[in-house]
Amino acid sequence: MTPSTALPSTGRPLILGSTSPYRRELLSRLAVPFDTASPQVDETPLPGESPRTLALRLAEAKARDVARRYPQAVVIGSDQVADLAGLPLGKPGTHERAVAQLRQMSGQTVVFQTAVAVVCETTGFCQIDLAAVNVVFRPLGDAEIERYLRLEQPYDCAGSAKSEGLGIALLERIDNDDPTALVGLPLIRTCRMIRAAGVAIL
Repeated sequence: MTPSTALPSTGRPLILGSTSPYRRELLSRLAVPFDTASPQVDETPLPGESPRTLALRLAEAKARDVARRYPQAVVIGSDQVADLAGLPLGKPGTHERAVAQLRQMSGQTVVFQTAVAVVCETTGFCQIDLAAVNVVFRPLGDAEIERYLRLEQPYDCAGSAKSEGLGIALLERIDNDDPTALVGLPLIRTCRMIRAAGVAIL
């Protein structure tokens, strides 16, 4: 766990249950001290599980896994699944899988289901929410896909689309109500939930 320099107003540690540098950067924007811890969760989809249900289940599972180890803390868990007409697309991990994902998403509307859960084991607090981001991809040629992947290498991003970087050039339109959700942590919802858990912001 990464040490923080102070405690939030509850006197309880705030922990981000994620090793994602993108989520860590987003949460740091709130200027609230927090630690990070790695959740130990099997992210394999269940048979017939929808992308929305998968994202919600994994966000809660990640938060609860960390909260069991740090029961006094307020823990944030999050997960994102790219939803292509009901087909879940996770992190590609390899160049070949990323190519396949981007070919599938070319010219399509993809819903990035970004779930967030806030849990405190000691107080019994648990809230879960989801921000759905509709993303319209341009028609993409194989040469464009190859250039993008070689430059960005977004193999740790759901759906291979790193919108905060060069991935924005793949897109026609983004429709959502929580601007940071596509990057991996919907901060509007996260702020509301950690305030409800007793963590003051501003």
